[in-house]
Amino acid sequence: MDKAQEGAHRNTISGQARLDGPTVQGRDVYGGIHVHAAAAAAPPPSPRQLLPVTANFTGRSEDLAALDGLFAGDGPDGPPRTLLVVSGQAGIGKTTLVSRWLRSLGSEFPDGQLYADLRGHSTRGPASPGEVLSQFLRALGAGAVPVDPAEQASLWRSFTAGARIAVMLDNAFTAAQVRPLLPGGPGGLTIVTSRRRLTGLRMDGAEFHRLGALGPAAGVELLRRAIGEDRVANEPHEARRVVALCAGLPLAVCLASARLASRPGQPVKALADALTREAGRLAALEVEGESTVGMALDASYAVLGEGAALLYRRLGSLPVRTFDAGIAAAACAGSTAWAEARLDELVEANLLEDIGPGTCRFHDLVQIHAQGRAAADETGSASEEALRRVCDWYLETATEAEKRLTPAQFTLSRTYAHPSGLPAAFTDDPGALAWLDAHRINLMAVLRAAAERGWHATAWQLVDAMWPLFLRLRHYGLWIEAHEIGLGAARRDGDAEAERQMLNSGAIGLSAAGRTADATEWYSASLRAARDAGDVRDEGQALLGLGTCHREAGRTAEAVRCLNRAITMWEGCGYPRGVALARIILGEISLGEDDPRRAIEYFARARAGLLAAHDPHDAARALVFLGRARARAGAHAAGVAEMEEALVVFTSSGAAYWQGRALEMLGDSARERGDAAVAGAFRARALALYEATSPADVRRLRESWEES
Repeated sequence: MDKAQEGAHRNTISGQARLDGPTVQGRDVYGGIHVHAAAAAAPPPSPRQLLPVTANFTGRSEDLAALDGLFAGDGPDGPPRTLLVVSGQAGIGKTTLVSRWLRSLGSEFPDGQLYADLRGHSTRGPASPGEVLSQFLRALGAGAVPVDPAEQASLWRSFTAGARIAVMLDNAFTAAQVRPLLPGGPGGLTIVTSRRRLTGLRMDGAEFHRLGALGPAAGVELLRRAIGEDRVANEPHEARRVVALCAGLPLAVCLASARLASRPGQPVKALADALTREAGRLAALEVEGESTVGMALDASYAVLGEGAALLYRRLGSLPVRTFDAGIAAAACAGSTAWAEARLDELVEANLLEDIGPGTCRFHDLVQIHAQGRAAADETGSASEEALRRVCDWYLETATEAEKRLTPAQFTLSRTYAHPSGLPAAFTDDPGALAWLDAHRINLMAVLRAAAERGWHATAWQLVDAMWPLFLRLRHYGLWIEAHEIGLGAARRDGDAEAERQMLNSGAIGLSAAGRTADATEWYSASLRAARDAGDVRDEGQALLGLGTCHREAGRTAEAVRCLNRAITMWEGCGYPRGVALARIILGEISLGEDDPRRAIEYFARARAGLLAAHDPHDAARALVFLGRARARAGAHAAGVAEMEEALVVFTSSGAAYWQGRALEMLGDSARERGDAAVAGAFRARALALYEATSPADVRRLRESWEES
């Protein structure tokens, strides 16, 4: 188990840039928060949706004009507004209206547009501001996001201070949820949608627009676009009846339209009669006009094919927010091709929203209906088995990613109740990391579900399989939460080896997040457990971690003692890679004590050991420190050459954080030689990289240069 060596302190965790992270130039991230960052492009609705988004649809022209007026300040001389709130009841079309309006303003926001679903009325609770800020900051290039919400908000305001961006906050619950997400500069626009009026945002300068129901003519026009002019012309009274039964809610009209479109020979009167008969079937949704959506959902569900209806129920019973063919296939024990066809059927019926390449989600109201159908039409054991199958599929797929990305860390066993046999969704390392990142919210959801149901082995194994996600992308909040869950699961499972793994890899996350005292506590528990088990290698890992914590806390003597004990143990049990990693830290301590010649010895031996262990990344870390030590000792040219060699390795591997460290060391060496211009250039490049990977290092570097 090598995780403690892989990242025992902040400086040993690779800070490489995201391989698929979104930017304002146009890439998307899908997860529990659906963040889109695209130059002049709001999140597009599914091309198959029947919502009123076409250019010639007139049912919302007055609302679009009202938004134009609010944004312009209600007059040619009024200042443009930077915060708008669009409210209205569920299913009224708020998201569609705002998405369409923002697309018309693309040129106003050359720095891009961001979108987040705040899940204000989700059964699983609203998104926290920190959850959204983490996604927004990564979309703007901040690779390492602080854990503290106040630090996140500060970094968000800094990133957006001079940006001309539009931010769409969809489905907000309260003003307090929105307020930390407001950009920091005056040149952007934030537009919020909510079922609530959110009048508390008035103190933030918000302007408000209430979206009402479609009028009869607009509703009939929407129906006509879906089912054709002839059918509406042949039964105009029944068409108006259908619209009236949908209470002017675009969602309900679209769902009713989908049913009629799928049955071209069915009279419109038949649907109107069906909606009337089913008027009381979803009493739980009889608020804000939602009962009419329930009628339409019942009608749409009733005409689904057997397979699509099964998938609808199974997805409704899952704790995840988004779905793809892999999840769907696992839930129903089907093939990927089968799942793709059934997902298409549900999207065509407007029961799922197509939100991105291969990714779907429920509208909040549809999800409630799907949960109800699962409760009514599925046995408890069937729903439980579907969830277990999805947990196993996630464990299988994440494990394949771990084997590919960090093979040395795959040391613990895996157990599956229902192996899926489905192919992995990736074929290379970038694809594996991208999959882990895109599914991280769902991975956490199934982890929590497994722990809640007492599937302890599945829970800690999921945490273990997610290691590359935490190590490479530094989602500190998820890292710590996952290991708290995993540690409890391993203990309840009675697996001592898994318990030590959770303690060590969790302590790394705590240390990386700056929680040194907590990390020390976890490493100490790991040390006791390793000694009880007689596991010398694990005991060395805990000592390495404790040595790192002591060093970070300024207890150098204690750090050296722990590190030397780890080296002695690993030399005795034959683990040379661990010995080399401990020597890197000892070399850093020697540099800090102004003993570069001793540091050179540590770094040189560490590099040789890591090259022999076929670990090029950590060998490059040893090399950059070796070059810095040589420069400090007076061999400037040789030291610079070694630092530049290491920089090439970090650049080729995409390790942005370590690129920054190498540039910082080159800058320090140039400054010591009296070359201020070269030193300033290196410093500027390092700062640019730290901005995207490590805000703490930005502050540290600026403070150190101000003091010098």
